[in-house]
Amino acid sequence: MDIRLLHPSDIPHVQHANITNLPENYFMKYYLYHALCWPQLSYVAVDISRPKKTPYDYPRIVGYVLAKMEEDPPDGVQHGHITSLSVMRTHRRLGIAEKLMRQAQRAMVETYGAQYVSLHVRMSNTAALRLYRDTLKFKQEKVEAKYYADGEDAYSMKLDLGFIREQIIDEEGDDAADEGDPVGELGKEGGEKGLEKKEKGAAEKKVKVKVGRGLGVGELVERNESQKE
Repeated sequence: MDIRLLHPSDIPHVQHANITNLPENYFMKYYLYHALCWPQLSYVAVDISRPKKTPYDYPRIVGYVLAKMEEDPPDGVQHGHITSLSVMRTHRRLGIAEKLMRQAQRAMVETYGAQYVSLHVRMSNTAALRLYRDTLKFKQEKVEAKYYADGEDAYSMKLDLGFIREQIIDEEGDDAADEGDPVGELGKEGGEKGLEKKEKGAAEKKVKVKVGRGLGVGELVERNESQKE
């Protein structure tokens, strides 16, 4: 299974997965709107076990998450929103939905500095509620009456993304610890000492030797004794 960013060419297959699994469907241009405005946030799960018979075979997309940033957040806080999430029935219970969500959430923080992510879910969708509330730890904010076109109410849910910001800071700290020698005055001092030591060692290894006149040279030259056969 390969989880990667959504490409515009994936949109017809994403729309197929949406129509197959969910009652909330969108026009093609709505998917394209997400892909062009926030290309870092939407992901697809591709079943790579199916061999390609020709180079033109389309990828078998078995799941997707469609995400965006709120353009004019009413609370004035930069945050993301999950528009749609779906996994084909043949590939459920494999953790694909959770992986898609976590990828989108991290991208929201890394790319846009999102403080939290929001979503809506049908009150009758118990499987989705288990994922959001129990696995991903979303908190229920309120109930929005008749949110869906068929009149069903929705839970408005929210997840603070502070834990992802902390993870990123920790990872950056680990990377900085492995970046090499000190910099600034400390690095300059250490560098000068290292250069002096290197030059001293090189001088000790060089000796003057005579070279035969057959080579056209009659004077003394230096040879690096460190490169002995």
